[in-house]
Amino acid sequence: MREITIATVQFKPKMGEPEDNLVKMSDFVSKIASQQKVDLIIFPELATSGNELGVRFTEVAQRIPGPSVNLMAQRAAEYGVYIAFGLCTKERVESVIFNSAVLVGPDGELLGNYNKVHLRGEERMAFREGFKYPVIETEIGNIGLLLGWDLAFPEAARSLALEGAELLCVMSNWETTQIDEYKTYVKARALENAVFVASSNRVGEDVTVNYGGESMIVGPRGKVHAALTLEKKAAEKAEKSTGEGATETPAAAPAKTEPSEGYAVARIDLDEVRKFREEFQHIQTRQPLTYRAIVKRY
Repeated sequence: MREITIATVQFKPKMGEPEDNLVKMSDFVSKIASQQKVDLIIFPELATSGNELGVRFTEVAQRIPGPSVNLMAQRAAEYGVYIAFGLCTKERVESVIFNSAVLVGPDGELLGNYNKVHLRGEERMAFREGFKYPVIETEIGNIGLLLGWDLAFPEAARSLALEGAELLCVMSNWETTQIDEYKTYVKARALENAVFVASSNRVGEDVTVNYGGESMIVGPRGKVHAALTLEKKAAEKAEKSTGEGATETPAAAPAKTEPSEGYAVARIDLDEVRKFREEFQHIQTRQPLTYRAIVKRY
């Protein structure tokens, strides 16, 4: 068995305030790692800056490695954990910026990064598209990184799975109005590739968009191992309002229940990836020569 413990965090970043957000992320790391032995902690997309910054993204963009990566690497080394998080990055040309994800390791080293390939809406005006899906080999397993709307494209997760990824860390800013789509995508990407998917989706509101949370950890057969669900919060709220031993269902809870900050933790066995791939043959019985239309431009 190759068991690891994962924590997926959802919180509300302060828009355009990297220092404040990094303090908050550090506090989450301290709290989680002090309560249980954990191997990997995942934060949302653009966790250090917030989402609706427009042209101000150029002000918060950092190189890799840079101040944000170095600070989170220190926290990773301090607590002996892997940390994945999203941030805005730049290269030598100051005007070229990316929506990126980073993985740092328990020795304080930068293990890898990924630039978001599938940009949506106004993201296309702010960021340049990435062009590859790296699989990062670590002592706890082979990890792939995805961001937000990447989830809607099965080719992205499948590419990582074919390159050997056993665990996909998905960092998102998925809107409340489309949260059902997001939950479906997370489960589908796990099931169709026989991989674990650990997804961190932010909460709160920037300017015009409200974000829906529902962070979760899903296994290679679609089983939800842990989740921060609105249904659970609604049920807890309803129980408190009706007294001890209440049997009121989530549907009876107040309709305006909002996703809140927090984290979900699950212990998983990465050996299940090979087990289910051997049992169901989803990868082995592919017929690539019949899929030529997939790589054609629309």
